[in-house]
Amino acid sequence: MARMFNPPHPGEVLREFLPEDMTLEEVAQRLGVSRVHLSRVLNGHSAITAEMAMRLGLLTGTTPESWLAGQMKWDLWQVSQKPLPPVQPLRKVA
Repeated sequence: MARMFNPPHPGEVLREFLPEDMTLEEVAQRLGVSRVHLSRVLNGHSAITAEMAMRLGLLTGTTPESWLAGQMKWDLWQVSQKPLPPVQPLRKVA
């Protein structure tokens, strides 16, 4: 497996897209989500779902896939920092 680096949570990336003069309430309203939910995403306490990825893509002019890929990278990094579970690999079929 390729060596991974510690990627940012997608909420950190989202912060870079938001205008400084726009309130959290305004962004949440544009997204059609609650201020609390948006805050949880921005602070890395909630994952980007497919639905949220679609909304973020529409908001930022990016692709939903980019948001989901960022979430996947972050999730895999988090898991890779823990001991591997004792999984017995499948035998290869000839």
